[in-house]
Parts: sequence; C-alpha cells; structure tokens
Amino acid sequence: MTKTENKQRPSYDVVIVGSGPNGLSAAITLAQAGRSVVVYEADEKIGGGTRTAELTLPGFWHDVCSAIHPMGVASPFFRNLDLKSFGLEWIYAPAEVAHPLDDGSAVMVYRSLEQTAQGLGPDNRAYSRLMKPLVENWKKILDDLLGPLPLPPHHPLAMGRFGINAIQPAEFLARHAFKGERARAVFAGIAGHAIQPLDLISTAGVGLSLSMLAHATGWPLARGGSQTITQAMTKYLISLGGEVVTGCKVESLAQLSPARAILLDTSPRELLKIAGGRLPENYRIALQRYRYGLGVFKIDYALDGPVPWKATECLQAATVHIGGTLDEIAKSEQQVWNGKPADKPYVLVTQQSLFDDSRAPDGKQTLWAYCHVPNGSRIDMTQAIENQIERFAPGFRDRILARHTYNTAQLEAYNPNYVGGDIVGGVQDLRQLYFRPVASRNPYRTPVKGLYLCSASTPPGGAVHGMCGYHAARAALRAEF
Repeated sequence: MTKTENKQRPSYDVVIVGSGPNGLSAAITLAQAGRSVVVYEADEKIGGGTRTAELTLPGFWHDVCSAIHPMGVASPFFRNLDLKSFGLEWIYAPAEVAHPLDDGSAVMVYRSLEQTAQGLGPDNRAYSRLMKPLVENWKKILDDLLGPLPLPPHHPLAMGRFGINAIQPAEFLARHAFKGERARAVFAGIAGHAIQPLDLISTAGVGLSLSMLAHATGWPLARGGSQTITQAMTKYLISLGGEVVTGCKVESLAQLSPARAILLDTSPRELLKIAGGRLPENYRIALQRYRYGLGVFKIDYALDGPVPWKATECLQAATVHIGGTLDEIAKSEQQVWNGKPADKPYVLVTQQSLFDDSRAPDGKQTLWAYCHVPNGSRIDMTQAIENQIERFAPGFRDRILARHTYNTAQLEAYNPNYVGGDIVGGVQDLRQLYFRPVASRNPYRTPVKGLYLCSASTPPGGAVHGMCGYHAARAALRAEF
C-alpha cells in the first residue's frame, strides 16, 4: 500500500474508490476474474469503518466503528475467502450476547440453542420452536437475505418459514411469541440493531437473522481489532495482483486513472459530488431523495479493570445490550426516531479486551459503547450512556481512566459515508432495504456507462459482509467485460 503520483495515470480494467469491506470485496471479486484493479483510499489507512486506533491512551486499541462480526464469518463472500492465511483470526467469547436486567440477572445467548432456551423460563419451548428451523437452514436463509433482490428466492421453503415472522414488527413478534419478560427483552436488544423503532414492519427480521447467526456461526471479534479484517483482505487482493493507493482523496471522476469500470464505495451524497455533472437529472433527483437513518453517539473507554456488572455472567460475552425491558427499549428507539434523544437510551456495548489481550495493557480493559440519536444530532450523550451502564454495573465510572467520544458530526468527518452519523448507509426499512439507492433491477449500476456504486447504500445494506461489493463487481463483470 503506497501513495503514488497520479501524473503517470496508468490504465486499469477497474478503478475502485474506497477501501472499506465493500470496496475491497469488489476489488477481490474483480481480481479473481483476472481483471487489473486499483483501489484509491482518501485516508492514510485502509479500512473505512473497520479501523482500530489508540483513541484514548497509549496501548488501548479501540475499534473505531464495527466491532463484532457475525456477518464476517457467515456471509457467502467471506465464507469463500481464506483470510486466515493472510493474518485474520476470529475470537469467540463463551457467550454471544448478554442482556442484563434490573433484578441483577442477565439473559444470555449462547452458541447452543438449548442452553439459551433453558435460561428463558416459560419461553424455553417457544424460543426453540421459533429458532430451530432457522438455525438448521441458516445458509439457505442468509444466502437469500444477502442477495441483491428479494425475489425470487433460491430457497423458497426456508425463506418462507423465515419471512412469515421476519416481516413483522419486532415488538409485535416479541409480545406474541413470548410470555416472559426475559425472552422479550433479549429479542428486543438484538432487534435494536435495526436502528429503527421496533414497531415498524420487518424489524423482526433483524432480530431473527442475528439470533440465528448467534446459534449457527457465532458473533466473533477479530484478534488485534477490526482493522485486521481489511488488512487481510488487502493482502489477499495484492496476492491477486491488485493495487491499493492510500492518501488519495477522489473528488472528481477526472482524477481517476483510465478504466473500463469505476466502482464507488461511497454514499449517494458522495456519488453526487464525484460524478454529479455526468449523471442525468432524474437520477440525481432520486439520489437526493435517498433517506439516511438515525445517527449514533459513540464512546470508547480505557478502563482500570473489567466492567463491574451486577450479573457477573455478562463477563462471558463480548457483546452486551443495555436497555432493560422490551417496553423500555421500544420507547427509547421511538423517541430517537421522533427526533428526541432518549432519556434512557438503548446502548450497545462490546468488551473485546476481555477475550483479546492485544487490545489493552495487562490488567486494563477497553470498552466500546454507542447509542442511537437523531440524524445530525450534536447532543452529548455521555452522561445518559454512563447512567445506563452504571444501572447494571454500579461503580463503572470509578474504573474509567479515559474516554473518547464521537458525535454524529465527528463520525461524518471521520468517514463521509456516515451521513449525519448514520453508520449503515441509509435507512434499512422495507422500502429502502433492497431498492437502494434507487428503485432498479440493477441498483449497483448508474446511468453513466461503466460507473457503479458498491457501498452499504446498495443491497443488502449495512454490516461487514462484503456482499454489496461482491454484487456490484458481478454486475460490472457482466456488463463491461
């Protein structure tokens, strides 16, 4: 990875802008097909949302955005890559998710479906009945979920069983599938990854798919930080003959080397900036109407020791969902959707250093936490987040050595794809999940010959799965080569 002078402007089959997981997955797919590929990255470091940095104190390594990667091991793209040979090592905690409650206990999601169900009291059988068919068919379901369009599914029976529940609002499914508060609460915490109110249709699909993967493949973290994912991808790309150029901000298509295809791992807004003058008016208007979702307020902590959870079993999980009951989490997410920061926010927490000793000095720990906020909000949510953690871990503040915060504006400055602090590339509701950034049978291809979008603002949307880049690359191969 080197910074090069563009004066030479060598020609390539394909030029890709952006070195996040989707840009790199597109580059790898094209290089595997024998095409010459170069990736341009504006930052001095590759990775986009999968970077790791010393944000607080020396020796404390924090994942800047993505942290836990169920899709990183489960997606069809990553399943077919031997990234272990290029330095990527997955770490699995004893439990996939912990969800603490006010009574001092925690609901635990384990890789074992049976062990998880046993902790749900009256909902033991209901949870098993709901999840077992999904876990048994997880590959079929995930391959269709991560396809470019929902119809026709390749596995109609498996997808039908999944879809009949997935189309429902998460709040509705939780109330009707489960009798007890423990099962309802843990499902709400997982469904909260939808970054939408839990009474919107299809939010149950997020809770079901992530729960399915918890039992089928796990929710791992990358040893050394999320940056090792894109580092391994880059090494693999270079082994195929691809090139990566860092420190090269692309502001216009005219800057780029001659190529038969150009793929942009950017938001629709950045696409307009880079290529707006060449896009037809109706397509520009459609991109301008693209809807960005809720933002996040994020805090990284350097700690003097582990979080003092009242429910000590929380120390078994790398991921902890904080928010209490289904009612509380639903209220919190609805407040944010209505434009008001939540008083008691739903907080996503990861504690990677408990299981990866490369993240912090001996005896110390890191903690990663964020809550949802209105898009573009600059309200400081530090106190609200810490109040929620203290609620389930009294004495937490006494462990803090240093903290680093990102509001939505700072996240966007870090990565222009995070418009208004939206880390998943746009609202992922039923309307905009597959028809993003515009309604099209080929959403990756723009009206400009040879120009494609390959970011999370294309199907199947956000998360580190590489499938947006893969599908865009396949579209380019079919049309241009």
